[in-house]
Amino acid sequence: MSISGGLYTACERGRRAGCDIIQIFSKNQQQWRARPLTGAEIARFKEAQQSEGVPVVMVHDSYLINLAAPGDELWHRSIDAFREELERCAALGIPYLVTHPGAHVGSGEEAGLHRVADALNQLFDAGAGAGVTVLLETTAGQGSSLGRRFEELARLIELTRQAERVGVCVDTCHIFAAGYDIRSAEAYAVTMAELERIIGLERVKAFHLNDSQKDLGSRVDRHAHIGEGRIGIEGFRALVNDPRFAGLPMVLETPKEEDLADDVRNLATLRSLVIG
Repeated sequence: MSISGGLYTACERGRRAGCDIIQIFSKNQQQWRARPLTGAEIARFKEAQQSEGVPVVMVHDSYLINLAAPGDELWHRSIDAFREELERCAALGIPYLVTHPGAHVGSGEEAGLHRVADALNQLFDAGAGAGVTVLLETTAGQGSSLGRRFEELARLIELTRQAERVGVCVDTCHIFAAGYDIRSAEAYAVTMAELERIIGLERVKAFHLNDSQKDLGSRVDRHAHIGEGRIGIEGFRALVNDPRFAGLPMVLETPKEEDLADDVRNLATLRSLVIG
């Protein structure tokens, strides 16, 4: 949900769209820094969550951040920006900060994963954003982006000293584009078995529900409306009826206009698939 007009406005937009929970950016996602939150802004945001009945459970970090960057200047700048993201979540009482693991930019997968883990270890050891869990988002694997394979996320968790502060956010478009089939109940079961074997389902804390404009294994990140892309409706039927994920936050990152009609439509499609 957009935070245009103030963080608190996202809760009102969420209510209008019929959301149970929402995800936001806590600041402009295309800027490195933001002015500090005031006490009045924090109070108004928390009041809006309560009055609208739509809690914000996830913040997505800035797209500029790359904790896997091999160059020190960008790496340190990313660490500082990520620290700010963690502290803003903590101040607002938001439990999850979602991040793409980053891109190794030619340094290699293992080097990139170590770079991300080193950054997280620094931040966690310093107590940044105490109480906030970082959710590593599965990625489509465009370019040198990390997080395409479940093994990469498992390795990153292994390298993080305070691993209890790390979870996973599964993006359906991204895993499909990365090569994990979820187009049928049978394919979904196979992919979830892999997720359980390699990472562990207890690490999965949230989902992004998006269809994919591109084919299985394309490694191209292009989101589509639910049931209108290459995944199709059956994969989403399997997911929303999977009792192992009952109660986990699931948010849309599908295309939309300001009138929120697309969100209303996608939510209705997903809810129509729920049995019982």
